Amino acid sequence: MIILVADDENDIRDLIKISLEENGYTVLTAQNGKEAWDILRTQEVHLAILDVMMPVMDGFNLIRKIREQSTVPVIFLTARTSEMDKVLGLGLGADDYLAKPFSIAELVARVGAQLRRNNEYISPKGKAATSITYGNLTIDKEKCCAFKDGKPIELGAKEYKLLLHFVEHPERVFTKRQLYHAVWGDEYYFDDNTVMVHISRIRNRIEDDAQNPKYLKTIRGIGYKLHYTGEEP
Repeated sequence: MIILVADDENDIRDLIKISLEENGYTVLTAQNGKEAWDILRTQEVHLAILDVMMPVMDGFNLIRKIREQSTVPVIFLTARTSEMDKVLGLGLGADDYLAKPFSIAELVARVGAQLRRNNEYISPKGKAATSITYGNLTIDKEKCCAFKDGKPIELGAKEYKLLLHFVEHPERVFTKRQLYHAVWGDEYYFDDNTVMVHISRIRNRIEDDAQNPKYLKTIRGIGYKLHYTGEEP
């Protein structure tokens, strides 16, 4: 497993790197958010440990970029310990939030827990169906990708999760808050604009005409639902 550690403090980076390597992990390091982003875009990473207060690009801006494209687990390790910072970090898509000063043994344990949880999510066990089809859309749950008429659809991580949620619950109406909690997984933080932006992006990718959608319907005053009104191929 490959882990990225991004922190502008050399001593902390080195401590975490040595400890994780002693537990069998491969560790990549970055001293600011931009370096971390460059690594994430060009190399396979299974989990990222990020500081918040980094030069060039801070951790909050970095996770915004990450969550547009990836579901990689993210643990914030930071001296920013206020409740508001923690709520913000988790709301932006972090999977865990650990305050400095920290126990290295606890951090290693949390890394292991996140990797196990993520592996269970992307590698479902048993004989459950790994793909779902609705209308001309197909979701491959094992590979975390979507297709329309057999052709791949380019989706960011949150867009994929939103579309999967709709396909798993066709015809059901969801409020923006329900969608946010289902996909971003935070009961305390809610941003309706984030939901609307992601819905718009999904429509641009799955609809022939985003202004006259055949899949994602807006239910005025309530929210959205997946309801296919086109002709079957």
